[in-house]
Amino acid sequence: MLLSLLYRLVRCLFGLLAVLVRSDPSKDVELLVLRRENQVLRRQLGGRPQWDHGDRLWLAALSRLVHRRRWAEIFPVTPATILRWHRHLVARKWTYTDRRRPGRLPTGASIKTLIVRMARENPTWGHRRIQGELARLGHAIAASTVWEILRAAGIDPAPRREGPSWRQFLTAQAHAIIACDFLVVETVLLKRLYVLVFIEHGTRRVHLAGVTACPTGAWAVQQARNLAMELEGRIGALRFLI
Repeated sequence: MLLSLLYRLVRCLFGLLAVLVRSDPSKDVELLVLRRENQVLRRQLGGRPQWDHGDRLWLAALSRLVHRRRWAEIFPVTPATILRWHRHLVARKWTYTDRRRPGRLPTGASIKTLIVRMARENPTWGHRRIQGELARLGHAIAASTVWEILRAAGIDPAPRREGPSWRQFLTAQAHAIIACDFLVVETVLLKRLYVLVFIEHGTRRVHLAGVTACPTGAWAVQQARNLAMELEGRIGALRFLI
């Protein structure tokens, strides 16, 4: 399949070179004829045409050469369709169907009963405290699993203690909070790029720190230093990093 795709792509490239060396009147006449033929075929076809991988690759490559104002006159597909083709390729790349393993065994009923009992007898304990107590008893269980068990039993996994709630804290300290996270972008050749972004909670201003294919700790630290230099005087007002 790959060889067939390369063969068709090479043929299209040679055809494009042949068109480029021809005279302008000849190309204009052929363009008008093909445009009329395209309109007739669209009326007769009625439904959607079926594109194979070679057609999709060629249309995606030529889409960068056509101005968006003339897209509807020339191209048989919309920009959203080309983006959808790319999303399908990305989804097929990251399925990992050949490397899937059986999931973890379900939590036993006795452990669930113990978790609910510990939460009810100790109202101030949260899900992480309960996880630690279970670890002391020799039960290895994730904090997220304890959270789910407590939620299913109608118990708050993070009971409220004295002091402001998390939402109240974020609202009161929004001007002093800056958050950072990575997002990923898949290129045309399905290469994954990592984008480091920062956002100021008070102003909702987003800062693009950097883009790299191989993020490391040293790289992330350097991007944070660069951002601190750009913020200059405003960096002193930021006290919390999420």
